[in-house]
Amino acid sequence: MGIQRLHSYAAGHWHAGTGSPALLVSAIDGAPVAEATSGGLDMAAMLRHAHRRGGPALRALTFHERASLLKALAQALTARKEELYALSALTGATRADSWIDIDGGIGTLFVYASKGKRELPNETFLVDGAVEGLSRNGTFLGQHIRVPREGASVQINAFNFPVWGMLEKLAPAILGGMPVIAKPATATAYLAEKAARIIVESGILPEGAFQFVAGSTGDLLDHLTSQDMVGFTGSLATSTRLQANANILKNAVHFTAERDSLNCSILGPDIEPGSPDFDIFIKEVAREMTVKAGQKCTAIRRIILPASRMEAVQAALSKRLAGVAVGDPRLETTRMGPLASLDQRADVRAQIERLRAECDIVWGDPDAASLSGVDAVKGAFVTPMLLAARDAQAAERPHDTEAFGPAATLLAYGDLDNAVALARRGDGSLAGSLVTRDPEIARRVIFGAGAFHGRLLVLNADCAAESTGHGSPMPHLVHGGPGRAGGGEELGGIRAVMHHMQRVALQGSPAMLTALTKSYVKGTPEPVSPAHPFRLAFEDLVPGQSFHSPERVITLADIEHFAHFTGDTFYAHMDEEAVKGHPFFPGRVAHGYLLLSFAAGLFVEPKRGPVLANYGLDNLRFLKPVTPGESIRVRLTVKSKSPRNAAYGEVRWDVEITTGTGETAATYDLLTMNAYAEPAATAAE
Repeated sequence: MGIQRLHSYAAGHWHAGTGSPALLVSAIDGAPVAEATSGGLDMAAMLRHAHRRGGPALRALTFHERASLLKALAQALTARKEELYALSALTGATRADSWIDIDGGIGTLFVYASKGKRELPNETFLVDGAVEGLSRNGTFLGQHIRVPREGASVQINAFNFPVWGMLEKLAPAILGGMPVIAKPATATAYLAEKAARIIVESGILPEGAFQFVAGSTGDLLDHLTSQDMVGFTGSLATSTRLQANANILKNAVHFTAERDSLNCSILGPDIEPGSPDFDIFIKEVAREMTVKAGQKCTAIRRIILPASRMEAVQAALSKRLAGVAVGDPRLETTRMGPLASLDQRADVRAQIERLRAECDIVWGDPDAASLSGVDAVKGAFVTPMLLAARDAQAAERPHDTEAFGPAATLLAYGDLDNAVALARRGDGSLAGSLVTRDPEIARRVIFGAGAFHGRLLVLNADCAAESTGHGSPMPHLVHGGPGRAGGGEELGGIRAVMHHMQRVALQGSPAMLTALTKSYVKGTPEPVSPAHPFRLAFEDLVPGQSFHSPERVITLADIEHFAHFTGDTFYAHMDEEAVKGHPFFPGRVAHGYLLLSFAAGLFVEPKRGPVLANYGLDNLRFLKPVTPGESIRVRLTVKSKSPRNAAYGEVRWDVEITTGTGETAATYDLLTMNAYAEPAATAAE
């Protein structure tokens, strides 16, 4: 393979860059693979392109439309993923390692596409939380909303996951309506550039929504505005330097960092050697040490175990590590490939040497690797290395020194409080895990060390078969951690989307808030409805349109019939004597679900019409008991609506059940699927 010149994609064009390029080499044998430079790129022009073209185009789309873009992008990458796998081996990744990076990144796009459709409205903004009452008579209210930031998301990624790292940041940014400028770590940028080319060549994203920098960021950060944001993954030192940029500080640019992390795994004192849970612990630690040659920000660096288990754990781990085949990652028999570069190997060796001031190497050799079929000198190979602290209580280096490779340190604890104290000494970690079967042990560890971790896994044989493991960030859960880990959050489902949006507190009258949020706020004057709302097609419904039912008296016979018909003979409905002195009920009362049933009977329009189905109730609250002889009536109001597909949209109805005296007995949201008058003309896809 010849030396490839990597290109940046800026302002709609590919640029080779000028000046002296950096040489990128194969991790397997040191052979040149590519060269890269961002010299000559107009970084200010890239930001302007994102601001003027990409941002407006994305913000004009709804969440559902942006989600469709992500799904199409995932499909385009899937169709060409073997091109990515071919290059991934040169970074030192085995096929299994590459699956985490490539298919894991693509899977993240699919997850965000699905969440965007299921959890977000088909709108360009998001209502955030409940309406807040700000006045006595309800004429002045508050409501939070989220709107997209009108800047760009500058995403600076690490060398260890060139594809996943780029896509896991891109997905929530695009869904949140922000254009992306992606900058991969230069050492493995040839793989990231291939993924970027697939994205650009697909033509799926609007022009300006995605740009790519191969090489240095140059003066990019100096041009950021208060609307821009930076997502960084890498070392603590680089993060600190970038975050201290004068322009970032002046404009309060939102900066999210995911960086060095001395993650730990704790073996509970209840786990005996030879048990299935002990074997799970050994397997998990060994896997975290060797997957991606230990080059994972979530990898286990500190192995915290009872002093009484030290000999057994050391022997079991050493035996398992001895069976790890280290070599050419392109071979099926290889279980661990080289580090990403010779520079990385030199750094790992230096950090191991620092750890050795307080620790002994009990397995492996940082300076030797006996391998067949590869040159261990030209390639960035090291063996797995297991260390043990000579004095776990006094040692400092295991808690402040990260050898970013296949290395971890054994730390013995006396009691569980000591284990928690050791876990906390990492001063902020992305991930921690605990193997135990005892909920009390788990409780003490989780609530004792939880504030120092971004994610905690409680592992045992009950969940091990389906567990994604200690080191696998999932798009549904936050990825980040406090302190040393950077203090940021990525992923976390829709939480990450909200990071790319500005929370705005709106204040005004009920009518104004209803008009602005397209969601009914109580107190808004009701628009005239030409018919019962259930007779109106989806597009003819307007938030605030209401139906007020006639009254119905609840009788004792109704209550008794409902009780015997359903089997719900709870004493509060059936026994006057038993309910005497009750703190909530003045006597026998109607079943709450009887009220819901009668409410449906009062507001339902029985003939076939646009309402296709009732598929749920949200936020149900019973606020006042209804006694025999009292009457109820119902207000049914269009609260909000969201197109779903070519056949129907979702309508959320505000339902209030009141008594004859006007007191509110119950409130809830009713969800229905409503047909369009002209389905083909109003398709949401």
